[in-house]
Amino acid sequence: MEILKAFRFRLEPTDEQARKFSRYQGCMRFVWNKALALQKGRLDAGYPLLTYGELAKLLTLWRHSEEYGFLAVAPEHPLQWTLKFLMQSIAAAFDPANQGRFPTFKKKNRDEAGLRYPDAKQIKLDLLTKDKDGRNVFPKVFVPKIGWVKFRKSRTIDGTMKNATVTWHAGHWYISFQTEIEVPDPVVHPSTSEVGIDRGVVHLLALSDGSFFDAPGWFRRYEAKVAWEMRKLSRMRKFSKHWHKQVARIGRLHAHIANARRDFLHKASTTISQTHAMVFVENLSVKNMTKSAKGTKENPGRNVRAKSGLNKAILDQGWSMFQTFLTYKLDWSGGRLEEVPAPYTSLTCPVPECGHKSKANRVSQSKFQCEKCGFAENADTVGATNVLRAGLAQFACSPV
Repeated sequence: MEILKAFRFRLEPTDEQARKFSRYQGCMRFVWNKALALQKGRLDAGYPLLTYGELAKLLTLWRHSEEYGFLAVAPEHPLQWTLKFLMQSIAAAFDPANQGRFPTFKKKNRDEAGLRYPDAKQIKLDLLTKDKDGRNVFPKVFVPKIGWVKFRKSRTIDGTMKNATVTWHAGHWYISFQTEIEVPDPVVHPSTSEVGIDRGVVHLLALSDGSFFDAPGWFRRYEAKVAWEMRKLSRMRKFSKHWHKQVARIGRLHAHIANARRDFLHKASTTISQTHAMVFVENLSVKNMTKSAKGTKENPGRNVRAKSGLNKAILDQGWSMFQTFLTYKLDWSGGRLEEVPAPYTSLTCPVPECGHKSKANRVSQSKFQCEKCGFAENADTVGATNVLRAGLAQFACSPV
């Protein structure tokens, strides 16, 4: 079967190349904002939205006009993909099944999008790491309208390249190659075991076999430092030289937190996908679980501070990211991930002969003790066990 895989590397552009990237990002931001303003104006006036094809024709007119002729400096494909992404965002906002937020206007240095190059033939690679004199050199990638750019090749690029995307993140430029790889069909997973997983705040992952994956609390570890750096930023004159440096410093700190979280979740999902063929998780709506409890001025919320702390802890765990990683890794290895309903998994006695369901069974955050049969166990492990039982029953009743 064929799978898509991304390979991301850090670019080392010259000062002139970095200025060109920034200029092209500015053109993309301008196209996004102008097209969004046009679509919002049509919605407010009761007119139908323009299609992508109509917007693309307008883009051509803008590029050849005297007023917006500066857009011709930027490569055409990233500008066209900016319009495609805008139309996808608008369509998602009107999707009744999974309604998203209506797109907003982009601001400089905050909402910068990546430059998508969809034609792989325009992207050329020079992967030589030694020059003719035997000295170490950077591999290079040819980017349209930029030229040959050095990049840090940290691993082998497998498969056939489909497209490339250049992004700016935490003070550095990165390029991501999406490739198509032919892999053998995973007929049988090397393991035959099933496991249920309960995601929590105290333990990131509790497995039905009694094991745990404990997250180190990435944001909590640096929360005081983030607050300190934010206070320093608040005392600086906005948009001054030192203000820009401080914004970059805070961005690097957040990037470090996100990278540490992603690394841990990749390792945990890899371990589970290699060990278990069938994995069951709760069907959780993290978006609804982390809604603010602040309320309104007329109807203020209750326990706002406690709910805010819980929301922060849930988001710091990266539940959705973990499920995304685990899903595709199980697909690659021939395994399977299934979701089961979440209610009462940690309140039901897992003993088959008992099955008593009551809030009183949950003695504390970490302790479960059935008030009927007396069974005692870690509450997260009980939740994972019930997830496994519910998943196996659901799987047995579902059509093949």
